[in-house]
Amino acid sequence: MVVDHRPQVRQVLLVTLALNLLVVIIKGCLGWWTGSLSLVADALHSTTDSASNILGLVTSQLSSPKPDREHPYGHQKFEAIGALGIAAFLGAAFFEILKGVLERLLADENPVTMSPLVLWLMLFVLGVNILVTYYERRVGIQLGSKILIADAHHTMSDVWITIMVMLGLIGVWLGYPQLDIWLAVPVAGLVFRSGWEVLRENLPWLIDEMAIAPEAIHNLVMEVPGVINCHDIASRGLIGRQLFVEMHVVVDAQDLATAHGITEDIEAKLEDRFSPIRLTIHMEPPNYQSEKISYGDDSETRPSYGQDG
Repeated sequence: MVVDHRPQVRQVLLVTLALNLLVVIIKGCLGWWTGSLSLVADALHSTTDSASNILGLVTSQLSSPKPDREHPYGHQKFEAIGALGIAAFLGAAFFEILKGVLERLLADENPVTMSPLVLWLMLFVLGVNILVTYYERRVGIQLGSKILIADAHHTMSDVWITIMVMLGLIGVWLGYPQLDIWLAVPVAGLVFRSGWEVLRENLPWLIDEMAIAPEAIHNLVMEVPGVINCHDIASRGLIGRQLFVEMHVVVDAQDLATAHGITEDIEAKLEDRFSPIRLTIHMEPPNYQSEKISYGDDSETRPSYGQDG
């Protein structure tokens, strides 16, 4: 049975959207007050957190796991598309940081004014970002939500950028105005890494990469009484969210009712291990033989379990 977690996902996104908007307002006001370009850039980067929350709300509304006439396999890939949008935001933030570094290196003036109040407010902002990251990631793992986990990655990049900005402002305060510029470079690398991880986690889902090794499915199916052979196994989807598995099986059955009972046992076996799962089984005659477990590799063979008719 497919569980629809979208209401919980939307609730988390609404809470984090409110917190992210608070962060944007504080950073923007501090940037205008101090004249710090890094703070202004950080505020602009934080707007991508809010934008990704809005994107998550839209895609969560669209990504129903329940099939309909137009989408018989459900709509969950909308969530992966939303996660790729967040990866795009991270990529844009990466280039924005590098652009800011170059501009600061080429500039001859540094009209930044600092005070302890700015650092205390930035420390508060940092705490909010860490709270949002922990909250989204924890709930995302519990619900198996790609959009929440991806958004947590994005917010984590904001944590590192905020730390970089704070260190840079402290450097300005202590008389080292170039410190905040050089610290931006490793942070840009962390932002890029977060975007790459989001991309790497979601592309396999969108391109229907193998979800479960066919050998693992084969071993489980062969444990079911009455199964002679299992071959041409294919799987796609996400374990814990929704799996689609196809296979051909040869069963020891003399009538359709017995064969159907064996397929029900196969489905129960796989459902117990990989729930939720949608299984398609193509029945073969008892004398059918095949050594090929999966698609795409003619060299992959196993001993034949077929029986001569």
